[in-house]
Amino acid sequence: MRETLVLNASFEPLSTVTLRRAVVLVLQEKAVVEQAHPELRVRAATVELPMPRVIRLSRYVRVPFRRRAPWSRRGVLVRDRHRCAYCGRRATTVDHVVPRSRGGGDTWLNTVASCAEDNHRKADRTPEQAGMRLLRTPYEPSPSDALVLALGGTGRDALPDWLPVPA
Repeated sequence: MRETLVLNASFEPLSTVTLRRAVVLVLQEKAVVEQAHPELRVRAATVELPMPRVIRLSRYVRVPFRRRAPWSRRGVLVRDRHRCAYCGRRATTVDHVVPRSRGGGDTWLNTVASCAEDNHRKADRTPEQAGMRLLRTPYEPSPSDALVLALGGTGRDALPDWLPVPA
């Protein structure tokens, strides 16, 4: 099912919701459509509206301060855009830069997307020990950056130009 990005009234990314929930928020006038899918519309007996891709809440919602984006394997793959950090090919696994057996943990700064071949070749060693170098340094995305990256995985044109997308 399609996901719709929800922005706060201040245009800050808050979360994603299902298409059904987005339509309900728009119909209840709790949100407005900021960007719609081109040429796709939601139709009912008495209502027709554009299929929302990005909606903005009409009223500001106070959100508790989020210090960090939660780490996940999917999040690492999305952050690295499914590209291997060692060779640049399509990544299907997550590799620990410092192996877990040597004290490395499941953190944003210790994990990178990797293809199965490079993950197997590196094995239980650091990149230096395996004679491999990282093409990109791992980084920790902010909570809003992680949300925008997850939605932008299908391509930059899927999001509005005014929404900042992390590099």
